[in-house]
Amino acid sequence: MPKKSFQELIQAPGMPVLVDFYADWCGPCKTMAPILEQVAKNHSGKVKVIKINVDHNQAVAQQYRVQGIPTLILFYQGRILWRQSGVVPAQQLHQIIEQQVANVA
Repeated sequence: MPKKSFQELIQAPGMPVLVDFYADWCGPCKTMAPILEQVAKNHSGKVKVIKINVDHNQAVAQQYRVQGIPTLILFYQGRILWRQSGVVPAQQLHQIIEQQVANVA
């Protein structure tokens, strides 16, 4: 199966896509990793979670003006529903996703 481009991933019809822009050397990004795993598990079938390493994907990071990491962006069919930089506590992230998914459902 060919690897999909970032644009294909975020514009796919169906469910919203939560993108985590991160770097391996970033401490707060490591804090977000288990939170995102939990979110992916709890919202399985409702939201797709993908991680984008800014060191390996600088063009995408620049395109979305990612200046601080971690930066989370929630897309729905290519449109940005929500974005935030920094660590987002699990409970807050769950609420944001529930709210945004309800708006597009």
